Amino acid sequence: MSRISTPAQAGLLPPDITMLERGWLSSNSLLLHDESQGAVLVDSGYGSHQEQTLTLVQYALSSRPQPGLRRIVNTHLHSDHCGGNALLSQHFGCEIAIPPGEFDAALAWDQQALSYASTGQSCPRFKPDHVLWPGTLIKQGGRQWQVLAAPGHDPHSIILFEAESGILVSADALWEHGFGIVFPAIKGEGVETERGFAEVEASLDLIATLPARVVIPGHGRVFSDLAAALQRARKKLDYFRKNPERHARHAAKALIMFRLLEVGPQPQPEFIEWLLRTPVHLAMWSAYFAQVDARAWTEELLTELALSGALQMSSAMELSAH
Repeated sequence: MSRISTPAQAGLLPPDITMLERGWLSSNSLLLHDESQGAVLVDSGYGSHQEQTLTLVQYALSSRPQPGLRRIVNTHLHSDHCGGNALLSQHFGCEIAIPPGEFDAALAWDQQALSYASTGQSCPRFKPDHVLWPGTLIKQGGRQWQVLAAPGHDPHSIILFEAESGILVSADALWEHGFGIVFPAIKGEGVETERGFAEVEASLDLIATLPARVVIPGHGRVFSDLAAALQRARKKLDYFRKNPERHARHAAKALIMFRLLEVGPQPQPEFIEWLLRTPVHLAMWSAYFAQVDARAWTEELLTELALSGALQMSSAMELSAH
């Protein structure tokens, strides 16, 4: 499901901000309007949705007296947040600004450094133009958006905060019911695992200091009860910190569902073979579950997803996201 939220629908956003709420495969996108400069788009969704994203952006801009889209801003470079960059920048001739840490990798299109190779994800190649340095401001539509570092889910992620309206763009650092996979923690390396969880905690601590009245997460609906969301996130973090293998299992299932949402129904034998060739899947198995055969562990994950109702197994041994 994808939809354009109006202020009346969202109930929380001012008229110069349009949210494009996406299905879980694609991140939410946010249009920051400015009638004199042109709009800024925060995050552009997944690559397989790029034509749809372009249509949604064009529609959202069509009723406004502004000169198109001037810039794309990415909170981080996971493929579900920047997959529309290439098509949108080509269509609008707009610049792309990304967080520091992966600028050189994006220029060289090093898919290993960008994590696309290890996770088996795809992203159309794009060229970044500017670095979003934490501590700087994005001035747009009479508002000043603070760029703040928020590592954890991704070491290079940023969030945006606009103090006048109290609007926080929290990306995958905070959702209404948790936060994104802590990628530094999934390989079971003690120092890296603790660093990843510590960075999540630090980012939650930072968010707690912000007088945010409205939160626009990377996935899911806009919400206003920041205190409750932080409480849920801290509880989940504490559980994962004490049980890192549970986090790895959660991450493995999430990546399976992400893949099925991307490619659609898959024959079970072929999908299992793909998983057993995917570096991040094997890394999680090796770090936490190597006492079980890799294929048996993979089949166990699929069975658990099917029993939970998240995944369907047809009589023809075909898998699909529910």
